[in-house]
Amino acid sequence: MTAPDHGLPAYGPAEFQAATGATDAQVADLKRFAEMLFDWNTRMNLVGPSAQAEFWSRHVLDSAQLRGLAPEALTFADLGAGAGFPGIVLACLLKGEDGAQVHLVESMAKRCRFLSAVIEALQLPATVHNARAEELKLRVDVVTARACAPMVKLLGYAEPYLKRGAAGLFLKGQDVEVELADAAKYWNIDAILRPSLSHPQGRIVDLKRAARVRPD
Repeated sequence: MTAPDHGLPAYGPAEFQAATGATDAQVADLKRFAEMLFDWNTRMNLVGPSAQAEFWSRHVLDSAQLRGLAPEALTFADLGAGAGFPGIVLACLLKGEDGAQVHLVESMAKRCRFLSAVIEALQLPATVHNARAEELKLRVDVVTARACAPMVKLLGYAEPYLKRGAAGLFLKGQDVEVELADAAKYWNIDAILRPSLSHPQGRIVDLKRAARVRPD
């Protein structure tokens, strides 16, 4: 994948497809996702006002890059799935692959209704869980989250998945090093910080291991 030139005003489906190698069918599903997202957004607050202009360059590319970091993974859990980033994007990219399944974990019922509508309309390999992330007992290849919580809390949410063998890939912003330093007071963390393709200040926490610090 190649990153967008943030000096250019236009970055749409054609640019995304050229950068990622997405198929025509995948791009068509992502376009339909965009239509549904912005239609529903007129009735409920799913995304901010800048999301439409940045849909492909910021939100879809941000989500899609996880496939490149875990190309063999077929099952994902997206914690705090919200408007469907990265979970719906990953489901669009995994559609048609044997054994693919994306679990969209979201505690707000209205967001779950939106996610379920998208899954049904696009026939995606995904399941919505209207639940708190730490209450589920899912076994997946990768646990992920975007704009969900600071790392110190996110590791607690992800702990059940990590204990069942999941790798962690968490989409973060420029403050991630501060978040990791804070989390290190409570967790022993083995992670690599990877640059994001979607924004020069973005980072991806590629988590190898996280264990709670034992009190003395």
